Amino acid sequence: MNNRMPLEKSIGIWISDKKSHKLNWKELTDTCHAHGFNLIKLVLERPFEDQGRIDVFLHKLTDIIAAADQGDVKASNKIRRVEQYLSNNPNVITIDPLENVRILINRYRYYTILQEEISFQCQGIFTPAFAKFSTNNIEQNMEIMRQRGVRFPVICKPTIAHGSKSAHEMVLIFNERGLQVCKAPCVVQSFVNHNAVLHKVFVVGNRYNICERPSLKNFYASDDLEPIYFRTGEVCKADSQSTLSILDPHDKAEIKMTLNEDKIKSIIRVLRKKIGLNLLGFDVVIDNTTGNHAVIDINLFPSYDVFPNIFEHLLECINDIVSTSKSNNGTLDGKLADSVAGNNKLNGLINVSETHANYKVLGMNIIN
Repeated sequence: MNNRMPLEKSIGIWISDKKSHKLNWKELTDTCHAHGFNLIKLVLERPFEDQGRIDVFLHKLTDIIAAADQGDVKASNKIRRVEQYLSNNPNVITIDPLENVRILINRYRYYTILQEEISFQCQGIFTPAFAKFSTNNIEQNMEIMRQRGVRFPVICKPTIAHGSKSAHEMVLIFNERGLQVCKAPCVVQSFVNHNAVLHKVFVVGNRYNICERPSLKNFYASDDLEPIYFRTGEVCKADSQSTLSILDPHDKAEIKMTLNEDKIKSIIRVLRKKIGLNLLGFDVVIDNTTGNHAVIDINLFPSYDVFPNIFEHLLECINDIVSTSKSNNGTLDGKLADSVAGNNKLNGLINVSETHANYKVLGMNIIN
């Protein structure tokens, strides 16, 4: 006979079917139970009210939000139902609030937040110069680049960072002629030479983990080179063997730049305070001339497949948020969520790779 007491709280989770198949549900369910939570796998097509009591709504709705914002009717209806449920149930804690998630769907929007952060300027942290193209007219776009200090080579990226495969399709452009391949709306960003080393930072509340990945080799402006098309997943995954990551002979003598973890902590604090997210990741490259740290991308609820004991840290993060919610009369609206994300234990950021020398990585793989 099972004398186990019923769990008092529930986490409702929604992720896409594709991501769901990669998730180790047993590990997640067991960890939820150990922290006093029941886990409900939500179905968007059914009213949430019919699927059980939800105390915490955990989601990866970025692609659906992006599609809805682009006019997809089915996606719009799904998001409208979710938003109506959350409006009707203000005590449900959402991780992360949908209005905060929307910020990172638009690259130009979050690059602007990074660029305007005054505290970065004295710390050697920056986002490379960027410009938004709303037209395919090369002369107009060149003028926009000049005004914003964007210099070749540049990487052209879709403005919308989620919602389709094309969101991760990019083009490295070396000259004015190459701008003809840009398809507005898009963002062009100055390319920073970084000796083919990318640092990926994964954040769960006040806990973070850093891993090193291959990246694009050093490139320089040229009147002769044609645009190079690539997908980030083909170049920057741990097992990638792209020729685009092989340094040229004259670059191999470059001194490897060292990541400054204090700068990483500063970036985490700013992102969580300004954007108000608990589950995020960002990519940093180190300028091989200045040693300054460049933030080149930010992701919502990223892959945590290299994050030590991810489920345990996720539930600790959720407990932190629930505890803060209780101290604020049981509610956690969007503005309060910003405050929690910005201030919750940020003075005690924890690098989990240092605290788990002998760890096992559990089955949390949310995105490709």
